[in-house]
Amino acid sequence: MSITDSSPVEIVAADPNRIIIFDTTLRDGEQSPGISLDQGEKVEIAEQLARLGVDVIEAGFPIASQGDFESVQAIARSVSGPVICGLSRTALKDVDRCWEAIEPATRRRIHVFIATSETHMKHKLRMTPDQVKAETASAVAHARNYTSDVEFSPEDASRSDFDFMCEVLQIAVDNGATTLNIPDTVGYGMPAEYATRLADVRNFVKGDYIISTHCHNDLGMAVANSMAAVHAGARQIECAINGLGERAGNAALEEIVMAMRTRSDYYGGIDCAIRSEELARTSRLVSRLTGYAVQYNKAVVGRNAFAHESGIHQHGMLSDPSTYEIMDPAAVGQGETKIVLGKHSGRHAFADRLKTMGYDLSGDALDSAFTRFKELADRKVELSDADLEALVAEEIGDTVHYAFQLVSVDCRGGSTTTPTATVVVTHDGESMEATAEGGGMVDAACQAIKMATGVHGTLTGYTVHSVSGDVDALADVALRFNVDGLSMPGRGLSTDVVEASARAFLNAINRIVRVQKSGEDPTKVARPGSLR
Repeated sequence: MSITDSSPVEIVAADPNRIIIFDTTLRDGEQSPGISLDQGEKVEIAEQLARLGVDVIEAGFPIASQGDFESVQAIARSVSGPVICGLSRTALKDVDRCWEAIEPATRRRIHVFIATSETHMKHKLRMTPDQVKAETASAVAHARNYTSDVEFSPEDASRSDFDFMCEVLQIAVDNGATTLNIPDTVGYGMPAEYATRLADVRNFVKGDYIISTHCHNDLGMAVANSMAAVHAGARQIECAINGLGERAGNAALEEIVMAMRTRSDYYGGIDCAIRSEELARTSRLVSRLTGYAVQYNKAVVGRNAFAHESGIHQHGMLSDPSTYEIMDPAAVGQGETKIVLGKHSGRHAFADRLKTMGYDLSGDALDSAFTRFKELADRKVELSDADLEALVAEEIGDTVHYAFQLVSVDCRGGSTTTPTATVVVTHDGESMEATAEGGGMVDAACQAIKMATGVHGTLTGYTVHSVSGDVDALADVALRFNVDGLSMPGRGLSTDVVEASARAFLNAINRIVRVQKSGEDPTKVARPGSLR
């Protein structure tokens, strides 16, 4: 028998440092408000969980509905590798239904639960402690008739009377339970407190069983409680992809795995069978099918988990990634470190990004491009490679001496008023302002620039391009301006189409002025963006 065919009890017996990963994305995770997966979607997620390397897939709660039953059964029939588990209350018909759903699987588990806290017994179950004990004995024994892999959970364990809970747990073990799960059902526990409770269970409940965690995140402690429990002897962790689950969710599987691997020094070399390079892919699949977006700053799988914008951080990262990263993004399927170029970025990171794009700038050229970058970054949160390429094309794509510099452009108008633009440009240190009307905002801005510069001609071509295609994309405007038979291209970049047009128009005018003054062949004047 291979280790993948072994029961979790056999796996841990063979290696005491082996952690069983019990994934409940398809059961507790699907109970999140607004999530309703169809059978095909559940099977798709289950297949990816198998590729990820989870040990146990809790596929659903078969008695809950016909649809849930059929989904669990479909997973049991088609997904190989992990143990396929179904959840069951202590009612014998629940156990029967659970077994019917998981029976097609090669490896199967019945997970029986009943509440043991006074609050739950009194207000939900309306049972006495003796009735709870009797239900536990009956259900676990019945489940054991079907399979040797039976898990038992005393619901709301962290708020249960400890002595009574241990009595119930002992009954479960005596009737054949091989895994005892101690759920922090409402996220009430604190790490040290929860760990002590699990250690005490191990001391008081006799028998051969794996002790397991199932922690909710109501107080943000789910992962911390789960990892504290490992120190106390837990060898199974119940968790969900992206931390999905009731209310604030469950312990996040990706955080659990990377915590034990990144801090193996602290956890004494414990490990699991998860293929961490599949974590990001699994996270994206679950997010897409459930409709639950992953927060940007989510640990391990969030889009910003390996992103750096601060200039100080970027400089450190470029010198040695270990300065600000404790994990390799490739190890979790996140690709490479992301140096985000925004308003907090420094010159070092900016120059490094341009170099990777093929632009090896230095001196005045780098100064000019970096100044323009900072100006744009104040108005756009993040600049993409496409944005930077357009910026470089605008700023250093030629060797034009800019006789005229745009200081500002201010436009007014609407559906019932004539568009008007006021521009301010400088020439040899002198500021000039002009206001003009036009057929639209762009036309008004160009007319005002003509008045301010004294250069008049005809616009013969005009195109505007969204650099990255996003809703906040930079506008890249290319145009051609003709003055007395001399036609010149111009290019401008901005977060605003009118400003980009004004920059492109002024760029063309500067070219014309240079050619007129120098008498050079206009066909040899560099085109915007030709320097690469």
